[in-house]
Amino acid sequence: MIADAAPRVWAIVGATGTGKTRLSLDLADALRGRGRAAEIVNADAMQLYRGMDIGTAKLPESERRGIPHHLFDALAVTDEAAVAWYQPTARQTISAVLARGADAILVGGSGLYVSSVLWDFRFPPRDSAVRVGLEAELERVGPGVLFERLRTSDPAAAARIDPRNGRRVIRALEVLALGEDTHGGALPAAPDPWHPRTSILATQIERETLVGLLDARVEGMWEQGLLDEVSDLRAAGIERGATAARAIGYAQALAELRGEMTRGEAIAETQALTRRYARRQVSWFRRYADARWIDARTVSAAALAEEMAG
Repeated sequence: MIADAAPRVWAIVGATGTGKTRLSLDLADALRGRGRAAEIVNADAMQLYRGMDIGTAKLPESERRGIPHHLFDALAVTDEAAVAWYQPTARQTISAVLARGADAILVGGSGLYVSSVLWDFRFPPRDSAVRVGLEAELERVGPGVLFERLRTSDPAAAARIDPRNGRRVIRALEVLALGEDTHGGALPAAPDPWHPRTSILATQIERETLVGLLDARVEGMWEQGLLDEVSDLRAAGIERGATAARAIGYAQALAELRGEMTRGEAIAETQALTRRYARRQVSWFRRYADARWIDARTVSAAALAEEMAG
């Protein structure tokens, strides 16, 4: 039994579709069986949004096994999901879980969000006046001109940013304008852990199998009613949101609803973007030197708790 041991932070990370959610539930159950309560904290940027359920594969409350879940449905679709907001919010949530004597299980595949919690690094300041000016310039000239400016000023940051992602380009230029170094969305070279008792589990499935699973998952989202979900979210203002409207699957469903894509085109583009995103996730989490890579389909959560929870 581990009831008297100091609480631990667990991080379950990995590419989309690799079984993180189920493993988080199984691990919480296994810890409970060993005398340790556990609570789950979301680290998926899109699962922060209320109403974005089918397209994010969010676990319904009825299937959460009575385990407390935090930071799901924390934002309206008109809110901007920003890691500078998420980091202190998630850490406060985890600290409260630990203070209750429970283990905290951080679960999700949004790399920068996970890293912002696990590692001791800080984000540069913001200036709304600078941002408003850059946003106006973006409207006038488009992201290409601003990206070229960033590439000239900070090539390392530019190399880590999609030139078409105007929001990321603006953020990097805002930081430079304030005289700060950009983090560029990068994990520090030698990060110090935020919490000393942290265990990282990274889920993986061989690439060939995962591609088929992801393609089928996308088709299933349309079959489960993604279009109806997105139609309701339009009424809630998703098209005014800075981040929610660009989420993979949601952007394509919106395009279908507007008549800009056929259903086949929307599904095919979502599948392609999901496969690309999964590759990026694997690359990000491979940098976690202390992560233990596992296949969530076959691993025993009870054995993990026995081996790692001491």
